[in-house]
Amino acid sequence: MFYRPEDGHGLPHNPFNALVSPRPIGWISTRGADGSHNLAPYSFFNAVAYTPPQIMFASTSAKEDRGDTKDSVANIRATGVFCVNIVSYALRDAMNATSGPWPRETDEFAHAGLEKAGCESIDCPRVAAAPAALECRLTEIVTLKGAHNFLVLGEVTGVHIDEAVLAEGLVDYARYEPLTRLGYKDYARITETFALTRPGQ
Repeated sequence: MFYRPEDGHGLPHNPFNALVSPRPIGWISTRGADGSHNLAPYSFFNAVAYTPPQIMFASTSAKEDRGDTKDSVANIRATGVFCVNIVSYALRDAMNATSGPWPRETDEFAHAGLEKAGCESIDCPRVAAAPAALECRLTEIVTLKGAHNFLVLGEVTGVHIDEAVLAEGLVDYARYEPLTRLGYKDYARITETFALTRPGQ
């Protein structure tokens, strides 16, 4: 089949994000200007540069109590910092519990029964049980075409890695089974990997 997005797809559900998969999940923790804490998952997330290390995530909807966006972007606008918590399979239910459209005063850490840990290079909480976390300083928020679409870019200023996921100095995915987002209500976990050597290396 072929379809133009502006004409519709004719399928029971939009296939777009099912085709762009699997996607890593950026579990974004933020602090509001008032000191409140927020935690929410975003599957439009990835690394975008090595030196300096930089990441991106995109927010694509809004809440009535936040105007043109959601809690994460509103907090980042106010404080300029955020943390990306890596989601393991073991944390799938807690991650899902933080994905609801909760009121801005809701502390999703408490709602999901998650312990907070402090960051080192920024003033923001992180998920203590996460296998890894990336502390970030905002570099730019880009307004994308369409309503409520914002691309958030950040420079990684600190990296936390649980030593339990390291094997001979390398991150061992099988030790924490990264959770990935597919389409619809579907997720997947990474349980095995294989290596390919690039030509010329």
